[in-house]
Amino acid sequence: MKHHRIRHQFLLEPALSEKLETLSRNPSTTKSAIVAKAVEAFIERRGENELDQRYGKRLDRLSRDLGHVGRDVEMVLESLALFIRFSITLHAHTPVPDRATQAVAQERFDKFIEQVGRQIASGKRSLGNDNGRGGEG
Repeated sequence: MKHHRIRHQFLLEPALSEKLETLSRNPSTTKSAIVAKAVEAFIERRGENELDQRYGKRLDRLSRDLGHVGRDVEMVLESLALFIRFSITLHAHTPVPDRATQAVAQERFDKFIEQVGRQIASGKRSLGNDNGRGGEG
């Protein structure tokens, strides 16, 4: 069965016409086929530009991932704020520490910072799996 086709007439700029001529030199390709595929591709895109087609899905995924990161950071900040509020409330009526107590506290804080640095450098996480990596906890 032969497909019914409709004849169209259109004008091209000389440079574009030369490009069409060059493409149609291949014996398996006709000018009509080239123009038909170009028009079909243009209509299917419906005005989307090439960058949107090429990178749109990736950017959408990155945007979702960034949203998840933002949500996670909010949860961590809220947890930290609640812990600090709880800690301040719990220790509200303790006496002001003397120099010896402050020195012990500074030493403990320094050890804590070192431990955090080691955990980050090793890739281990205290709260379980993080992006497929096993953690301790």
